[in-house]
Amino acid sequence: MDKAIEIRNLNYSYPDGTAALCDINLDVFAGECVGLIGPNGAGKSTLLLHLNGILRGDSQVKVLDLAIKDKNLPVIRSKVGLVFQDPDNQLFMPTVYDDVAFGPINMRLSKDEVDLSVKRALVEVDMSSAIKRSPQHLSFGEKKRISLATVLSMKPEILALDEPSSNLDPKHRRELISLLQTLKQTKIIATHDLQLVLEICSRVVLLDKGSIICDGKTRDVLSNKKLLDDHSL
Repeated sequence: MDKAIEIRNLNYSYPDGTAALCDINLDVFAGECVGLIGPNGAGKSTLLLHLNGILRGDSQVKVLDLAIKDKNLPVIRSKVGLVFQDPDNQLFMPTVYDDVAFGPINMRLSKDEVDLSVKRALVEVDMSSAIKRSPQHLSFGEKKRISLATVLSMKPEILALDEPSSNLDPKHRRELISLLQTLKQTKIIATHDLQLVLEICSRVVLLDKGSIICDGKTRDVLSNKKLLDDHSL
């Protein structure tokens, strides 16, 4: 099976010197759905930000067999759809249409292709009715869904999702889970929502204090009560 993500000896410290990631070694294979769990401050979001070069630590990181280097970043960023935990970090255009179209336009798709990509992505996240609205006038949960649409419109090969279900009401949380179950992309999901992980992910990686504590089958990890208690889960 081909590797979608390959990380070797990843170390990263924040500007104040605090260690965020310590000796991370991780392979994610094409088509896998991996849950990244751990308490607040474990390093989950920091790890995701290394997958498209937003952060770069002392390491070797490869995505789709491309090393995270300046010359490869345009291709990598078109292949890795990163959805931030805070949608306000992702939405910056005057309308929802403009935000969702931003990626396809920069991929130099035709006007018709851009339009089709936007409408398809908004249908997938059940936000078609918001196409002409300003993102700043949406609820937090609605913004989360639009953020996912901005990534889906680019048809990425890898989805890196940071707390995708937070602040969603039960209906849209259920619809998100159903959507993620249908998507064929390789997925790595950082979340505290262990029920979502149980339903979607075949594998779980537990991070704490910047280190991988365990990496195993979802049911094996989530049924280990002592392990979860020891790491505030």
